[in-house]
Amino acid sequence: MSVRWQRAPLPAGATPLAAGGLPDWLAAMLARRGIQTAAAAEAFLEPSLADLHDPARLPDLEAALERLLRARAAGEKVAVVGDYDVDGVTASAQLLAVLRACGVAAEAVLPHRHKEGYGFQPVHAERARALGCALVVTADCGSTSHAAVERAGELGLDVIVTDHHLTAGDLPAGTLEINPARADAEYPYRHLCASGIAFKLASAFAARCERPVRTESLLRMACLGTIADLVPLTGENRTIAALGLRALPETPSPGLQALMAGAGVGRPVTAEDVGYRLGPRINAAGRMDAADTALDLLLSRDRRAAREAAARLEEWNRERRTAQARTTAAAVERWQGDGELPAILVGWDPDWHAGVVGISAGQVARHYHRPALLLQVRGELAKGSGRSIPGIDLHAFLHRWGDRLERFGGHEQAVGLTVTLASLPLLAAEWAAAAGAEWPPEALERVHEYEWEFAPDALGRELEAALRRLEPFGMGNRRPLLRTGPLALLAAPRLFGEGHLKGTVRTPGGRLLAILGWGWAARAAELERPFEALVHLEHDKYLDAPVLRLRDVRPPAAASA
Repeated sequence: MSVRWQRAPLPAGATPLAAGGLPDWLAAMLARRGIQTAAAAEAFLEPSLADLHDPARLPDLEAALERLLRARAAGEKVAVVGDYDVDGVTASAQLLAVLRACGVAAEAVLPHRHKEGYGFQPVHAERARALGCALVVTADCGSTSHAAVERAGELGLDVIVTDHHLTAGDLPAGTLEINPARADAEYPYRHLCASGIAFKLASAFAARCERPVRTESLLRMACLGTIADLVPLTGENRTIAALGLRALPETPSPGLQALMAGAGVGRPVTAEDVGYRLGPRINAAGRMDAADTALDLLLSRDRRAAREAAARLEEWNRERRTAQARTTAAAVERWQGDGELPAILVGWDPDWHAGVVGISAGQVARHYHRPALLLQVRGELAKGSGRSIPGIDLHAFLHRWGDRLERFGGHEQAVGLTVTLASLPLLAAEWAAAAGAEWPPEALERVHEYEWEFAPDALGRELEAALRRLEPFGMGNRRPLLRTGPLALLAAPRLFGEGHLKGTVRTPGGRLLAILGWGWAARAAELERPFEALVHLEHDKYLDAPVLRLRDVRPPAAASA
């Protein structure tokens, strides 16, 4: 499928930034990221703790602190009910660590993906009661858990919800809900994930208890959830991610040390390390079995136990990769052919692995460049996940069918749902018809939007170091895509791994640059003659040098303006 190249629009805000002394290209990139002033540019390029907002501005936070202090004074047990993904596990770890450090007896209750499914459910309230708890604090769930909150009330349990998912009506009276996505929230930043919210609550509670807790320790956990949960890396999320990544190499935690060693992550730790190495290993526990092992690892103070837990995550991650490859291949094959694709892809199968359908949905969405929903069938129900593409709010689109779904939740780019198998064919047809009618064709068009065009001889260490100041990259702050050329390979590229290639290009000025193409073995022939390229300029830790990661190439004469 052809892809159109397009230069990103130049925002008006770039002109005053450039007038203030910034290079034109940097001024443009900052303006595209919402930066309008020199002060905002400095804060973006040099994140600091001073950029964080007062936790007290979060809805119900003050009341939650008072309830936790009463629990501490009365010697009540507190159950932390978290989710089984990286965001939920790291949020739970922060809350448990600080509650225990402040003298509160806290117990972990994590849902089992395959036996119980997502979120705070009545069974978890019952488990908390059986553990002798008087209070439940959720982490990354609860905003739509009306039945579970009601059951907690019947059992005499108070509930504090900490969540970032979109709400679905008011929770039962008396429930405290710390969620910046609430319609009535006045918090300055609405995109915190659960781990970021836990960082806020845990920090505030430690301060109220006059218990010194190192901010860096919490930021290390919070940055993992923030990056892995794919929330926008803007505002406070950018600060949490940047400062947490900076602190990770110095962690004294045996669990984090074992996790990074097992994943082969060295210094500096990048957002890509979290997204592709650390996050998947934490997630693998909940995807393939139970998330408790991942939580135990993050809280472990015993080096031997930490190494054993990290080894178990490594094993599950290998199993996850196998299951994911099988599910993705089957799903991609389902829509291959010459026929016109629907605007939204919906597939279900009893053989697909429930723990990986979300990842596979993301891969299918990227492959076909349209939102995808993949569900595993079990008996009369189908349970799965959906992933969107930039510019399409999948949660808002599907929300209107919420009353016909057994369970539904999520955010703009990712949703989870459970639906009866009998109703699925009709729903899929309705979704396809509505998406085809409502989404403009250009939303599904493949476009590579690049940020700046550089002469090949400008792509060196100095530019790479300057671009690195824009890190960490992720949602809302994509790694800049650059256009350059002409380039010519010095020799035939070396193929490695599962369809990847490496090589060296010579620029018109004679400079030699390393290139890297993930999954590019099938396109090696396109590099046999001089070419123009869209690339990401990155730092290769192993070469300790800049490398051009290929995104697309074309003959120079055919490149569009």
